[in-house]
Amino acid sequence: MAQVSEEREDRVDATGEHPAATPGTPEPGDAGIPATPDFPGTAGEPASPGEASATSGTGEASRLSAAGTAAADTPVGASAASEPAPEAKKASKAGRNLPAAIGVALLLGAAIIVSLLTVRFLFIGIIAIAIAVGTFEFAGVLRRVADIRVAMIPVLVGGQAMIWLAWPFGREGALTAFVLTVLACLLWRLPGGAKGYLRDISASTFAAAYLPLFGAFAAMLVPPSDGVGRVLTFLIGVVASDTGGYIAGVLGGKHPMAPTISPKKTWEGFAGSVIGGVVAGALTLSLMLDGHVWQGVIFGVAIVLTATLGDLVESLIKRDLGVKDMGTLLPGHGGIMDRLDSLLPSAVVSWLLLSAFVPV
Repeated sequence: MAQVSEEREDRVDATGEHPAATPGTPEPGDAGIPATPDFPGTAGEPASPGEASATSGTGEASRLSAAGTAAADTPVGASAASEPAPEAKKASKAGRNLPAAIGVALLLGAAIIVSLLTVRFLFIGIIAIAIAVGTFEFAGVLRRVADIRVAMIPVLVGGQAMIWLAWPFGREGALTAFVLTVLACLLWRLPGGAKGYLRDISASTFAAAYLPLFGAFAAMLVPPSDGVGRVLTFLIGVVASDTGGYIAGVLGGKHPMAPTISPKKTWEGFAGSVIGGVVAGALTLSLMLDGHVWQGVIFGVAIVLTATLGDLVESLIKRDLGVKDMGTLLPGHGGIMDRLDSLLPSAVVSWLLLSAFVPV
């Protein structure tokens, strides 16, 4: 006890504080311990500083026992701040929930393959559903964030017309439906007055072109007798480009490609996209469509460029609107629009190149 008393006196002298003279009053080092009257048989502090009674020794031992052996061995002046802080959870370098993203991608891929291998025209129905959901997402974000009102009914109805008319009538049917959709948007917005008219019509026209019109070119890949091969060549090229860029970017991405638009997109990732796209294009076009390897190489490079462009365009749109994702429908991916970004422009280029390389 004398040792404890001397340590307390040293601590008090170091801090410049004076010990309490009133019996039963806790010393500065005993903050939080209730004072106990100095009666015989109690565990209170001794009346005089140098007194070391049996009762006080018993009280001190009880207090130290309650605090625990580890606390008794802690050096004087040690604080809780010296304890190691729990390690913060590191953010995934992938930037997303990878297991969920893979699971959703596998489910979507399975649905597409089943539709193509059973009744291939079911794939047009998948396109139509995806475009309708994407239109809802896009229009919802524009209205919620920027108070831009897309003419929903004309764009939705006209969009479905573009996709389904592309089946029997090709590009003539899709373009005719697009022109009629724009005219319907002009009329639909008239009752709303002049304020924001040009803004809303521009957004409606952009939505009709960017979503259903581009999607109609994917639908036009289906009708030919080798339509399954054409669709798979298109999809595998985009998937290979995205996957190659994703893996290369995560493993070795160091040089930003467009830091003000998409900070995570790197030149190393773009190189991975080129490798993946070229290999996929050369294999699919030569094996599935009886084309030449050099045609597949050109096709792969073109798909990489359009897929990257589509990704950057949507990133720029989202940055302009101040949103991270267009929706939350697909865990690990975002919304439907966040998956269509690279597919939509690539569908146009795929139809053009495949029509030239492998005529129907």
